[in-house]
Amino acid sequence: MMLGLPKATEFNRRIPKAKFYESINITSSLKRLFVDYVKNIYWRNKIAPTTTNLIDGKYVTEIEVFEVNLNNSQVNIDLFKFIDSVIPYHILYILEYNGKYQVWIGYKEFTNIEKKISKVDRYYHTNWLEETELIVKLEGLNLDDVYENLVRQIAGDKLQSDNSTKTLKQSVERDKEIETLKKQISILQNKIRKEKQLNKQMEMNTELKKLKSILEKL
Repeated sequence: MMLGLPKATEFNRRIPKAKFYESINITSSLKRLFVDYVKNIYWRNKIAPTTTNLIDGKYVTEIEVFEVNLNNSQVNIDLFKFIDSVIPYHILYILEYNGKYQVWIGYKEFTNIEKKISKVDRYYHTNWLEETELIVKLEGLNLDDVYENLVRQIAGDKLQSDNSTKTLKQSVERDKEIETLKKQISILQNKIRKEKQLNKQMEMNTELKKLKSILEKL
């Protein structure tokens, strides 16, 4: 049982890559990504009220588990974004290459629940692991809770904070802020190293201290 999920959730069906080509939204470059990066795709599990004792959430009604066998160890998230855009459910990905595995999951938000229009602008993943290390827990009474806990499990420290009352959305926004600040700090540090005028160096160092102070408080 991959991921240690209940046997009742097992589905184990191969999804032909051509199925995704049927989408009117697919471009020639996306088709090329499927050819270059993906060997096979399997629908391994279906986590739903019909396969577990969980109830529907407000936003999450099913979580699909897809195993993606890769042609190489490189990962292109444009593939995930496309798959997530054409499948109206939340998806947990197991990537396999040369007997090693990574677990990926996107923070999927519905912009229109009734029409099931969603977007994913952030993905989280584990390191490459042995198959025996692929364990996730289905924690929660409904699928909203289970999904949130899966994202937190896979993201690890990235979504942990001292404030346990933060919602998943707040945790993801905090992670975005941290990433943006780190990029700004790195850019500014490079500018300081290259700057020859002392007064400009001092101005930038003052700005650098401000950014680091903000980062420490997040």
